[in-house]
Amino acid sequence: MHIAAQVLVGLVAAIHVYILVLEAFLWRAPLGRKVFKTDADFAAKSATLAANQGLYNGFLAAGLVWGLVASDPIGFQVKLFFLACVAVAGIVGALTVSSRIFFVQTVPALIAGSLVLLAH
Repeated sequence: MHIAAQVLVGLVAAIHVYILVLEAFLWRAPLGRKVFKTDADFAAKSATLAANQGLYNGFLAAGLVWGLVASDPIGFQVKLFFLACVAVAGIVGALTVSSRIFFVQTVPALIAGSLVLLAH
C-alpha cells in the first residue's frame, strides 16, 4: 500500500510539472493553446497570467516531491497538505473554468491522499 501511495503522489506531482510547463512555457505554443482551448490572440494577452499560474502549479509539485523525500512524520504531513491543496485548487478550477479540471486534479489528489492515509 505504501508503494502505491508513493507512486500516486509522484503521479500527481508529475501532472503538476506538466501543467507548469504548459502554462509557463508553452501557453502560446500550439500544444498549450490546444490543451487549454485558446486562440493565439487570447494566449498572447494572457501569457503573463498563465506563467504566474504555472508557477503555482510548480509549487504544488515541489511540495509533493518534498513530501516524497522527507522522513515521517513530516513527509506524511507534507504529502497530505499538498494533496489537499491540489484537491481544493481542482475544485475551484472545476467550478470556475472547466469541469474537466476536477478529473485531472481533484480525483487523482483524493485517491493519492486516501492511499497515503491508508498506508500510514
